[in-house]
Amino acid sequence: MWAEATEEDTVAGVTARFVATPRTTDEAAAVLAAAARDDLAVVVRGAGTKLDWGMPPRRLDLIVDTYRLTGVVEHAAGDLIMVARAGTPLDGLELGDQQLALDNPLPGATVGGTVAAGASGPRRMLYGTARDLLIGLTVVRPDGRIAHAGGKVIKNVAGYDLGKLLTGSYGTLGLITECAFRLHPRPPVAATVRRTAPAAEIGALLAAVRAEQVVPSAVEIDAPAEGPVTLAVLLEGTAAGVRERAARLEKVLLGQVTEDVPGWWGRYPWDRVGMKLTVPLSRVPELLGLGAAVRGSAGTGVLYADVPVADAPAVVERLRATAVRAGGHAVVLTAPRAVREIVDMWGPVAGLALMRRVKDRFDPGHRFAPGRFVGGI
Repeated sequence: MWAEATEEDTVAGVTARFVATPRTTDEAAAVLAAAARDDLAVVVRGAGTKLDWGMPPRRLDLIVDTYRLTGVVEHAAGDLIMVARAGTPLDGLELGDQQLALDNPLPGATVGGTVAAGASGPRRMLYGTARDLLIGLTVVRPDGRIAHAGGKVIKNVAGYDLGKLLTGSYGTLGLITECAFRLHPRPPVAATVRRTAPAAEIGALLAAVRAEQVVPSAVEIDAPAEGPVTLAVLLEGTAAGVRERAARLEKVLLGQVTEDVPGWWGRYPWDRVGMKLTVPLSRVPELLGLGAAVRGSAGTGVLYADVPVADAPAVVERLRATAVRAGGHAVVLTAPRAVREIVDMWGPVAGLALMRRVKDRFDPGHRFAPGRFVGGI
């Protein structure tokens, strides 16, 4: 369960001393209790697809790898719920005619890592994010104590706030070992309506989609740093319903209807410097043409940008200023070390004092992913 770390056991360039691979929640609790006794700094690792997000840890002694914490613990089809261990790959879930409606922008990503990073994709517009679909979880606190939140019934909200708190916490509050999710029926038919147009026309096209009220599962845009923008609208449901709604959108957008989604669909656009941007729906077009390629959910106002390394400081500041003026946010998720040292990764964050108090309560020794999250948490 314990082993010496290798030179490959790194987090954002910081090498660990040890690696632990627990098979159960109880084993994970024993590992973290021992780490607490020895004052070891801990980072949790799933598939490693998002280990370069956030800041490097201030110190790192132990990586807890969840690759052995895998499998679906329970699938109650009648109740539309599923319980899976944290190391289970999202791509490998077999749920028959039901689905966990979480897109997977990073192939190989695990259930626990997706929750811990608060990652989401195009269909968040209809189904919600990991925070919305999560109805319960099991977490091992930094001192080794096991805690349970929520339950396995959708209406059971006891302790649900703890699940929300852990979602998107970047592994700074504890080790998630199991997650219970709400499921949805798998739609029998899907179609995508696409239209490529100049960036100046995208605002009007998005407004037209909203006005049609066709209940799309996702409304995505793919905008290169220069040139025309592609708008793609995903429709799901019965054959007749999808056909009727697609025909309406095809007419309004002067677009093309296809059965599949574009190749870029649900993939982050960046190469080395990646940002997450949030703005109100009506302000989405303002993020285009600012020196970065932008892709993401124009239906929810959550988009992602590929920032050129050479111009990173200026482009990051330009995108952030635009997002903040619109009432949104802009954070740098991943960047090379040289860029991290000269740009503000997080920007202004409301409630930082409260977040620090939460960190102090859960992890008073600040041993869990120290410095990885906003404000040095």
